[in-house]
Amino acid sequence: MMMELIKIEGGRPLSGTVKIDSAKNSTVALIPASILAESPVTLENIPSIVDVERLGEMIEQLGGTYRYDGDDDEDFIIDPTNLQNIPLLEGPVTQLRASYYFLGALLAKFKEVKIGMPGGCYLGPRPIDLHLKGFEALGATIEQEGGTIYMRAERLKGAKIYLDFPSVGATINIMIAASKAEGTTVIENAAKEPEIVDLSNLLNNMGAKIRGAGTDEIRIQGVDRLRGTRHAIIPDRIEAGTYIALAAAAAEEVKIDNIIPTHLDALISKLQEMGVDIEINTDSVTVRGGKALKAVDFKTSIYPGLATDLQQPLVTLVTQSDGVGMVEDTIYSDRFRNCYELNKMGANIRVQGNSAIIQGATPLRGARVMATDLRAGASLVIAALIAEGVTEIGNTYHIDRGYSNIEEKLTNLGAKIWREKE
Repeated sequence: MMMELIKIEGGRPLSGTVKIDSAKNSTVALIPASILAESPVTLENIPSIVDVERLGEMIEQLGGTYRYDGDDDEDFIIDPTNLQNIPLLEGPVTQLRASYYFLGALLAKFKEVKIGMPGGCYLGPRPIDLHLKGFEALGATIEQEGGTIYMRAERLKGAKIYLDFPSVGATINIMIAASKAEGTTVIENAAKEPEIVDLSNLLNNMGAKIRGAGTDEIRIQGVDRLRGTRHAIIPDRIEAGTYIALAAAAAEEVKIDNIIPTHLDALISKLQEMGVDIEINTDSVTVRGGKALKAVDFKTSIYPGLATDLQQPLVTLVTQSDGVGMVEDTIYSDRFRNCYELNKMGANIRVQGNSAIIQGATPLRGARVMATDLRAGASLVIAALIAEGVTEIGNTYHIDRGYSNIEEKLTNLGAKIWREKE
């Protein structure tokens, strides 16, 4: 079997403008939520990523349809009219983490669901106990056998649900299921990420009654029916943060456009602490390179703290900063496998449990490395752009799960990047 590689010749200063796509982490929740409607749902500005195709395939497995529309196929139309409750046991369900949102959607729609355990990037233990706890509180009985989850409920009834941890996935899944439960559901210690608000806006446009999204208490009054609608997805704060870190490492001057800067306050503050020249505008930021950067310590945390998804791109930037920086990831324990790949390129990083100690600044050189997960791939792309010589990045499918048109975007900024198979 041939392997596809992304190859990057480093050392080319970048300049220009990059436009950020719609949020992956919103999109992968909005698509499953859309099947609750009784007529088609149109999601505007759909990102061109592999996960969208896989979720579309799952809708087709259930008897629904999806299609692209608009001048640049920027609209994604989901028609759930003929949806059937068919078990999802193989294929796309095993390939992406977000397939678990079909648990809440199918439970709400059919009161019964049988689905294989979700796949996706391995980032350490990521149990779905909080999801299942929420479904049980709503009245579902749950059986697990091997890699299959089977849930059923005579009816779903609103409940007060306290999350032991403000999990984004559990908050979203419970919101989806509770939108068609009888009575009122209250989620306490809910996640507050912008993607939660985006989902709430979609469901409310479909006829749901949800209040409090974006706070730690969300109230959902169940309704009998949900209708089709049209919804514009928010910009991707993780893609935006990745390109901001990339620009800080490799740019002369790059404008990152189509963003919501307040979604990135924690990142921007940390970059300013490092000495990055960053100008903030209404829906964009401009980063100017060339300044000496100083190493900083940082810790990931739940929103509005620094996102765990931005930890790996930031690690690459710290390798180019003067001094010693310590990074702690409080969300995912195994999100440091990219550090071993960066060390192959000349970085000096020591991993200790859920922390890494980075000695900078170290010159990087091209090497053959592997993207061990989605954001690890992003960190290696940034490293390749500043390394001497050519870097070859394997496991490109990880990168394609979250970054659309990455070659085109970087080429337009002046990078030399291409793909080869071997």
